[in-house]
Amino acid sequence: MRLKNKTAIVTGAAQGFGFGIAETFVREGALVALVDLNGEAAAAAAAALGPAALAFACDVADAAQVAEVAEAAIRSLGGLDILVNNAGTSHRNRPMLEVEEAEFDRVFAVNVKSIYLLAKAAVPHFRTRGRGVILNIGSTAGIRPRPGLAWYNASKGAVNLLSKSMAVELAPDHIRVNALAPVAGETPLLATFMGEDTPEKRAAFRSTIPLGRLSTPQDIAHAALFLCSDEADMITGAVLEVDGGRCI
Repeated sequence: MRLKNKTAIVTGAAQGFGFGIAETFVREGALVALVDLNGEAAAAAAAALGPAALAFACDVADAAQVAEVAEAAIRSLGGLDILVNNAGTSHRNRPMLEVEEAEFDRVFAVNVKSIYLLAKAAVPHFRTRGRGVILNIGSTAGIRPRPGLAWYNASKGAVNLLSKSMAVELAPDHIRVNALAPVAGETPLLATFMGEDTPEKRAAFRSTIPLGRLSTPQDIAHAALFLCSDEADMITGAVLEVDGGRCI
């Protein structure tokens, strides 16, 4: 098992990419804290994964909640080896000036500010332990943006670059920081990205991906497993495109 005796926090873990990552980490031997805004869904997800999974309810854009939950999770896990910042949101696909200010603020708070807040909670712990791994879930939207998602694209561009910045600064502390850039996938956010979920919209999205399909939680989980494992011990500052060729 590639994560035997490792501990991890995964945000946005009740469904979609986050659940796929948590499920894979548990299968590979890790003890995992599933953190999600929906506490009931997190509890159900953790129950499905068994005793190696713990559930915590948290708004990752709220500083007080993040500090409290991160401390509780690290204490319950008996330490922390891996932090996966997966929680994310988007405004509905529409012209940039039609997005309300509150939507803009929420997108940047969940997608970007949460990484800052979780870093404040986890990095001091990693420094004490002498090592750690952070994986941020960016997006191909931050590399090859889609129209109608201007502010979401910008938030994910920030995640992609932030991951490199963190990697440079934290390398002397033996803390690796990488990012994944998934293409649109079979997750609850898909309809938001498309504006509406119709066969025609799905076909249009798939047509932009050379391999001809959307990503799955398993695709993202497999990449996350590699980057968070000791096999990737010399990799930091990478933004790995898991995109079926979308960014070529």
